[in-house]
Amino acid sequence: MVQGSVPVSRSPQSIDTPLPQPVVLKNPALAGFLAWLLPGLGHLYQGRIAKGVLFFVCLMSTYAYGCYLGGSRETGYARVVYLAWNDEDKRLFFLCQLGMGLPTLPAIIQASRVRNGKAPLWGGFMAPPRLGPPPQDNMPANLSLGELHRRLHMYFELGTLYTAIAGLLNVLAIYDAWAGPVMSDDEKSQGDKDEGPPASPKKSP
Repeated sequence: MVQGSVPVSRSPQSIDTPLPQPVVLKNPALAGFLAWLLPGLGHLYQGRIAKGVLFFVCLMSTYAYGCYLGGSRETGYARVVYLAWNDEDKRLFFLCQLGMGLPTLPAIIQASRVRNGKAPLWGGFMAPPRLGPPPQDNMPANLSLGELHRRLHMYFELGTLYTAIAGLLNVLAIYDAWAGPVMSDDEKSQGDKDEGPPASPKKSP
């Protein structure tokens, strides 16, 4: 401390603490739907650009990396994201992956084609595993679940976890777009103080 200086005490009222700017949610239901359709899209609709870009980059990179791990040139890529519900394979993980919205649409298209007896598209991309005996050809789209596990080894489970975690995290982003940011009790009480006490009614003379 410099000799001769006098400490100056400041009251809490004299310190200007910046308050968080109010977030305009616009249409919360539409924002939540857009956030599910594509990660970060609901926040971009609300004008929360930084948050929208952050969610898109983080969640889409996690999802894409999981798709990369869960596939190869021999098996077809993104084989860990598929829709199946039968006695041999009930793909519960797809319920988590579905949280990513539009990026899971190819899996729904592939499952619909296979259910109608049509061959999968795109070299087996997000196609469900084969059921029944092996066909004459050994194309990636016609691999069974056991063959996928055998060829991808532990990467099948790793890719499944990455894509499922991305979908679950996007559920939190959807809630943030629908309900807005979570405020602490101190921030809420500070906002109530700034609004001031309610005006008392004037008494008539």
